[in-house]
Amino acid sequence: MISMLNDYLARAHALASAGQPFVLATVVRAHAPTSAKAGARAIVTADGALDGWVGGSCAQPTVVRESLKALADGTPRFLRLGPPERLRGDQPGVIEVPLLCVSGGTLEIYLDPHLPAPQLWLIGHLPVVEALAALARTMNYSVTVVGDGLTREQAPGAERVLPFDPAALSVPPGAFVVVASHGNYDEPALEVVLNSDAAYVALVASRKRRDAVLEYLRGSGLPPEKLARLKCPAGLDLGAVTPDEIALSILAEIVQLRRRGTGPAPGFVAGGQAERRQPSDLPASLLAMRPAA
Repeated sequence: MISMLNDYLARAHALASAGQPFVLATVVRAHAPTSAKAGARAIVTADGALDGWVGGSCAQPTVVRESLKALADGTPRFLRLGPPERLRGDQPGVIEVPLLCVSGGTLEIYLDPHLPAPQLWLIGHLPVVEALAALARTMNYSVTVVGDGLTREQAPGAERVLPFDPAALSVPPGAFVVVASHGNYDEPALEVVLNSDAAYVALVASRKRRDAVLEYLRGSGLPPEKLARLKCPAGLDLGAVTPDEIALSILAEIVQLRRRGTGPAPGFVAGGQAERRQPSDLPASLLAMRPAA
């Protein structure tokens, strides 16, 4: 029994370390006759695979289906599975699923989703990068800052600080990416990122700089459907002025995208029509990377 528990915990640890989402399914109560007993466990991964035992072929499809829903919205679930006459009905917080199994028993199963921290990649060296890194870490984002000559002191919220190398730049699927290099490597960074499976790609730039970047990317042969993914100006229109406020507007837009599943707010998305003040229209004194404390 201890060996099985250790295997289960080792599997969960391996998935968490690899940044893979999964659900821990635990039988908390079993009313005989059932093949699973209280304390039985299984792990359900994002591909629908179930590793462990929380009931036979009658219960497993429901456990997998509800586990995938839990992964989709990040919300734990409490299931009660059994014959219709043994279900209580309309109990808050309990998902009851009638099963017409031969055994006739009832299972209560808790589904606990474990999602990797959202990935925020910041490419560049503007003060907004430092502000974004610090703010995002308070919200449990995994932050990577990419830029030449940067130190951890200049990005205290970052887990990783990497040099900029377009050949080595590899953004994980589903990451949120903000490019803010003040023209140093906007174009090569965006060429890589817009060809990735990033969930969000934004550019912090002035109107003039934005237009030059778009022209370059079109000339480089980037397909229109990929160019259309670029969000500029970055962030929600909060009237932000300072780097901290701009960082807040960008992270607010990312939260909106994650929680509501909606696209970026209207703006210059690869040449959209809405116009508003660009972060990089601010005074030059706000655009230089803040010195380390």
